[in-house]
Amino acid sequence: MTLTNHTPAYVTNRGAAYCGDALALLAELPDESVNLVLTSPPFALQREKEYGNRSQADYVEWLAQFARLVQRKLKADGSFVVDLGGAYETGSPTRSLYNFRVAVHFCDQLGFHLAEDFYWHNPSKLPSPIEWVNKRKLRAKDSVNTVWWFGKTRWPKADVTKVLTEYSDRMKKLLEDPAGFYTPKKRPSGHDIGKAFAKDNGGAIPSNLLQIPNSESNGVYLRGCKTVMAKQHPARFPAKLPEFFIRFLTEPGDLVVDIFAGSNTTGSVAEREGRKWLAFEERRDYLAASVFRFFGEEADDEGFKSAHDAIMDGRQVDLRRVVYGEPKPTKPANGSHYPIKPSQSLLLLNEGGTTAGLKSNRPVASVNYRKPGRTPKRKSLLSP
Repeated sequence: MTLTNHTPAYVTNRGAAYCGDALALLAELPDESVNLVLTSPPFALQREKEYGNRSQADYVEWLAQFARLVQRKLKADGSFVVDLGGAYETGSPTRSLYNFRVAVHFCDQLGFHLAEDFYWHNPSKLPSPIEWVNKRKLRAKDSVNTVWWFGKTRWPKADVTKVLTEYSDRMKKLLEDPAGFYTPKKRPSGHDIGKAFAKDNGGAIPSNLLQIPNSESNGVYLRGCKTVMAKQHPARFPAKLPEFFIRFLTEPGDLVVDIFAGSNTTGSVAEREGRKWLAFEERRDYLAASVFRFFGEEADDEGFKSAHDAIMDGRQVDLRRVVYGEPKPTKPANGSHYPIKPSQSLLLLNEGGTTAGLKSNRPVASVNYRKPGRTPKRKSLLSP
């Protein structure tokens, strides 16, 4: 899906990333067309951050203007997942309630339904805030974010069997020898544990406490940022977080939207999981660097620089690739360019001119993945 009145900064087989105000971009989407909006908006922190966070005083109403549009665009069984970090009141070691006020306001005033409250524990997070934790030693480290899962209705689409976790060692032993580990009976808690408890369902049902470290220190995105000397987005969430909700709340072919895309982790995961996606980001420098998430390990410095420079210059980068078993894109009159080893990432189509199939007259960037002394190899790729 692409927007009629805006040109994407880059496109892939399954999605497109746009630079602009999310309110204007959301307004272009057809009503009831989105399966999942998954995002992490700038938090309401005491200190102003470079990515444009709002003050606690006006935060709820500021975020609500986006939520009103999100509700219109969601399908009846669609979901809205919002990751919000905690904060302290100014000048005292007292927690702000802004993230809880968001949930109450969305449900009481906007008509959303709180399907479930999740908590993302990041064990690798550094101690903060410095004043109350490091200096005065008055508070414990803040390492848990609230993640609200809202439904447009009381019955949003979900399938927990898509996100099962590995059984514990004890459960594995129980499955091997049920009679040796438990006796079916009613427990003091009132739970009636029957013989079916020993059935192997392929994994355990996950809890609403998601323990996912956010400690990425390498990878193509960071390598690309280093190559072009672009600042990494300072508030990235780990791929496992959007992966959980995308698998849990959507099916292949569904549309996932991130309205505060940042480094576009959501879009890259959606692409990998076979979902269509749209990413909206107001800052062009963040969006230009986010294109690296769609590059393979074989991408070289020239490829990074070409794509980044094109987006910063307002030109569109086309990252669609040939997928085995799917029709090939229309070949433009002025030729096409294939990377040496596109891997999961992608095929850059036009050497120049307009993008096939998109309503735009902007030139399309060409990215050269060739390394000195290497011979191009063409091969079909199975879709991920």
